[in-house]
Amino acid sequence: MSDPIYRVPSLMTAIEIKQPGGPEVLVPTTRPVPTPTADQVLIRIHAAAVNGPDVFQRKGLYDPPAGVTDIPGLEVSGQVVAVGSNVSDFQIGELVCALIPGGGYAEFAVADACNTMHIPKGLSLLEAGAMPETFMTVWLNVFQRGKLDAGESVLIHGGASGIGTTAIMLAKAFGASKIITTVGSQAHQDASLALGADLAINYLEADFVTETKQATAGKGVDVILDIIAGDYVQKNYDVAAMDGRILQVGVIKGPAKDLDVVPMMMKRLTHMGSTLRSRTPAQKATIMQELEQQVWPHIESGKIKPVIYKTFALTDARGAHELIDSGTHFGKIVLTTGATLIA
Repeated sequence: MSDPIYRVPSLMTAIEIKQPGGPEVLVPTTRPVPTPTADQVLIRIHAAAVNGPDVFQRKGLYDPPAGVTDIPGLEVSGQVVAVGSNVSDFQIGELVCALIPGGGYAEFAVADACNTMHIPKGLSLLEAGAMPETFMTVWLNVFQRGKLDAGESVLIHGGASGIGTTAIMLAKAFGASKIITTVGSQAHQDASLALGADLAINYLEADFVTETKQATAGKGVDVILDIIAGDYVQKNYDVAAMDGRILQVGVIKGPAKDLDVVPMMMKRLTHMGSTLRSRTPAQKATIMQELEQQVWPHIESGKIKPVIYKTFALTDARGAHELIDSGTHFGKIVLTTGATLIA
């Protein structure tokens, strides 16, 4: 049903990918406003973050799951303007954030109710739009699968990214003994240290394997979060501690080549890979439940909040992707629709 105070329009502005390519292929278009199923809510979007998977989709390297819209965008915040017949946890007018399999670069999007969350106290709508995909990815990989425990060390590649900045904050909040990041500039080193890293290594000027081993007295690190791949895979095996866990969540530099797995065997390493988008709504819901139980208190206390670098109007998705491609940002890049709250 729809809110009698707010009439949901039939059409909306959205961003489509005209063909695989650079940021210029992202163009505004007009699409029908989606209709929620019995188990979904319709969100009038306020903010939608830009993420690595969006870039890969734009390049034609990461197709949306079957049956999912071709509109990119995996995390949104906004106001519920319609609910399906089976939905009881959300009411029209409530402010929410959600993880969706696609459709975030638009004025409206549908989300499974079980993958929708009330916004934590103290978090703005803008900040909430930069949270679900990144926080869930880090929690799933570093904590659920990587089992980072208090007193253990962690190496975070891509420390200036949305994933990287989130991993720094969560590792700090949950008692990691040493947080090491790799970044590409002095500015990113400074920002990484200010956010909570103990050591930030400029990979353009120093060898992160050598620097990390020195920082850990030769032991290496217990957990590695990697969005890079390529030749980093072998280096990760070299820098990992005995019984270390390596979480592969990206392949910016492409696949590994000429890989020697002997160090993995000798150190009893565990190398795991995963994606979030292809998981079922029920699987994603279990991750969200843990986030609400374990991470929400840190957000509501003010200890953690998404790091937002810059915002762009929805219709300037091209500009947002030009920035993310440049690699000069620190934290999240967010699209905003300019939507005002309804009564």
